Amino acid sequence: MNKNKIFITITSVFILIIVISLGFIGNYFYNLALNPDTPKDIIFGTPEEEEETSGKVLDVDIDWLINKSNHTDEYIQSTDGLKLHAYKVINENPTDKWVIAVHGYTSEGVKMSSYAKKYYDMGYNVLIPDLRGHGSSEGEYIGMGWDDRLDIISWINYLIDENKNAKIVLHGVSMGASTVLMASGENLPSNVKLIVADCGYTSVWEQFSYQLDELFSLPEFPILNVSALVGQIRAGYSLKDASAIEQVKKSNTPILYIHGDKDDFVPYYMMQELYDATNSEKEMLTIKGAEHAKSSEVDSKTYWTTIYELTNKYVK
Repeated sequence: MNKNKIFITITSVFILIIVISLGFIGNYFYNLALNPDTPKDIIFGTPEEEEETSGKVLDVDIDWLINKSNHTDEYIQSTDGLKLHAYKVINENPTDKWVIAVHGYTSEGVKMSSYAKKYYDMGYNVLIPDLRGHGSSEGEYIGMGWDDRLDIISWINYLIDENKNAKIVLHGVSMGASTVLMASGENLPSNVKLIVADCGYTSVWEQFSYQLDELFSLPEFPILNVSALVGQIRAGYSLKDASAIEQVKKSNTPILYIHGDKDDFVPYYMMQELYDATNSEKEMLTIKGAEHAKSSEVDSKTYWTTIYELTNKYVK
């Protein structure tokens, strides 16, 4: 009996140690990936790389947005009660055309100024949201596109409520790209005419699995599994549910995929996987030599000519 009690005690202590260790690991990786207040230097390596998760933004374009565009600060409430912020710019030439420009991981709306200015010059009104947990929007966790997809739909409805004839392009970069792709699988209004997805990931699970291997040389099991459990408890969504590739299978909206072939943050091969899974009209653009979120910088002419041609095709 004494031996059995000793064995049971040792086993119980061992199991407890494993549970505590896994809980610590899960919380560590949750905070690293999804807590907006946790430093991300391990992920990005340099402040410059973190600064440009939506691509390089020109100071002149930030100045345009903040000081010269006559923007207004707009607010809506998310479906789960968060106060969300966006910059709205009405084109000086009256139009029903809109772009919703969606920023990347750890970025903010103002960092989409250069994209916004391009669309403005193409004759569009502009809406630039701060995703939850970013910029001036409320939120205690990073949605990685999943909860954000519903926020984007709320912004779409906000525009349609103001103008039932609104013709809307969704343009996202990095996490913003996956956000608009995740939105594509929902029952979007016919006002949404085109989605532009620049360097989006297939799913949060696959992206985190890739980064675990790249940054830490660690396997996804059991780390992602326990991190996903922590995420379900703390953020209320499952990493396995947050899938752009599953959403685009249900899309009825034309999608343009753009990716740089030197992207080692969101790997280039993910564009092909997303493209192959998409059942709506689709096109694919590779920017040679472009690293993550650098496509519009490396080959601006091809990037914007392609977008111009497709917006002219679908936004009428």
